[in-house]
Amino acid sequence: MSNRVRKITRVGVFTSGGDAPGMNAAIRAVVRTALHNDKKVTGIYHGYQGMIDNTMFDMESKSVSSIIQKGGTVLKTARCMEFKTAEGRAKAYENVRAAGIDALVAIGGDGTFTGAEIFSREFDIPVMCIPGTIDNDLNGTDLTIGYDTANNTVIEAIDKIRDTAASHNRLFFIEVMGRDSGCIALNAGIAGGAEAILLPEKDTAIDELIEMLAHAADRNKSSMIVIVAEGDKNGGANNVAKRVHEKFGYYDTKVSILGHLQRGGAPSSADRVLATRMGYAAVNELLKGNTRATIGIRGSEMVTTPLEEALSKKELKLNEDLVEIAKIMAL
Repeated sequence: MSNRVRKITRVGVFTSGGDAPGMNAAIRAVVRTALHNDKKVTGIYHGYQGMIDNTMFDMESKSVSSIIQKGGTVLKTARCMEFKTAEGRAKAYENVRAAGIDALVAIGGDGTFTGAEIFSREFDIPVMCIPGTIDNDLNGTDLTIGYDTANNTVIEAIDKIRDTAASHNRLFFIEVMGRDSGCIALNAGIAGGAEAILLPEKDTAIDELIEMLAHAADRNKSSMIVIVAEGDKNGGANNVAKRVHEKFGYYDTKVSILGHLQRGGAPSSADRVLATRMGYAAVNELLKGNTRATIGIRGSEMVTTPLEEALSKKELKLNEDLVEIAKIMAL
């Protein structure tokens, strides 16, 4: 964070890394807030790759008309290995400077934040980040853009799968996204009434899972749902299902891997409002002289956290109350 207020005339905005529902709402808010403050806006296609390839364009208010309800990102996104090199970043900066951009708003996850922090330090360009990822695994904020929508998508899938599971006396293993974070699995599992939830942060042995399922079977449950985060240490839903079926054949066992459908779809009302608030805050923070920080929400308030601090805290802990609640609700 810096207290030095420099003159900003043009803001560049881009999305990077995995897409998340609500990114378009954030782009819209950045563009219109900057224009409201008499600043010009440049859109950068394909994130850091677009800086290197010089795929940039002027944005006006009409550029973001009718996008708030759309999933994905109209600015597109890409992962860029070249930007990880000093030569790649130097080329990117040459293009950014030539476009007249003197401040950046980066929307994405931890990889996006890392690139923004390094780029800002190397070339002394103001940067403000907005957390956009369905995994809800970033420091400095209670919620990330896209998380609420992804949860709703998973819950809808669980509800539909339970209908067919109950009709056939089946045990379904549903794999959701979350290589390192069990936030989606935990929250969607509770909301969907799952009998068990396997999380990357928790070691759940197969024998322990079988014991939980056997206890439910003793109560004559007609169907059961197990939510498995893709990063669970047992190796994902297919492996878990195979090992459970070998030892526990009470139910007909099926697997559903939800995959990338969790990233798609129209953003929820909550994500649209959150993204709009964050986009508005990002521009205003830059204009106040704040830089190398991320926008976040704590409770109902918008806050900022220095990128260096946000990136240094790698250990994100699950809400232990929710973990305990999940166990009790499965009884």
